[in-house]
Amino acid sequence: MKITTTRFGEVEIDDNLIFDFVQPIIGYNKLRKYVLIEHKENSAFKWLQSIEDPALAFPVTSPAFFNIDYQFEIPTETAEQIELTSADSLISLNIVTIPAANPQKATINLLAPIIINALNKQGMQLILSNSNYPVKYSLFSNAAAAQ
Repeated sequence: MKITTTRFGEVEIDDNLIFDFVQPIIGYNKLRKYVLIEHKENSAFKWLQSIEDPALAFPVTSPAFFNIDYQFEIPTETAEQIELTSADSLISLNIVTIPAANPQKATINLLAPIIINALNKQGMQLILSNSNYPVKYSLFSNAAAAQ
């Protein structure tokens, strides 16, 4: 299937790799279908591209790429919503905000990860309750930003 995006132009995607969000991403209530697009080969970043809105693509990554100690529990009722029965089939990504003026000040949202069941391609954004994780956690240390 081909989709047209404002960021990447026309892109060929595999229909089997489209994620169906059973709960929308906060602020995007009408958009439920997404696909992951590679930023570039061997990059820590990917793009969560909306199939329904060509202009909407979220930069996402895994905190592990940046050595961020990050763990959370998925409530049983949330796991049931996406029919998640094993951690082995979990894809967990976090939305990144990258300021155009200074990409070294990029932040990652640790409070609301994107969780996807790789087996059935159902996903959602999970807001962690009783968590001290911030919405804006710096991806790069002050030392790295100064270079």
